[in-house]
Amino acid sequence: MSAPRPAPRNRPAPETAAVVVRWAWFTCALVPVVLVWSGTSVAGAISATLGLTAVTWACRALLRQSERGAARVADEECAPCGIRHSAPRPARCGGPGTGACGGGRNGGANTPVD
Repeated sequence: MSAPRPAPRNRPAPETAAVVVRWAWFTCALVPVVLVWSGTSVAGAISATLGLTAVTWACRALLRQSERGAARVADEECAPCGIRHSAPRPARCGGPGTGACGGGRNGGANTPVD
């Protein structure tokens, strides 16, 4: 017999967007130092830093917008069945008496429906 497996730990999901943005800011600070150290002019290093900073701001804004959209979709529930579907809501979820989510009568696996 094998040893019992330990119970999985409940770890919170990492905030991947926040981690990415933190690394981007770190590189924005590191790039000018490396450029000046390798012989690039200070003006060139500053312009590269400004460009990286602009790209980082744009990516941060897009990541936040994407997270807000994903959170909004996750919060929407299907009114007829109460199930959270991935967006958009499936066509079969039209209301009472239609499709898998709407109901209908079914007494069991082998019971005929009137």
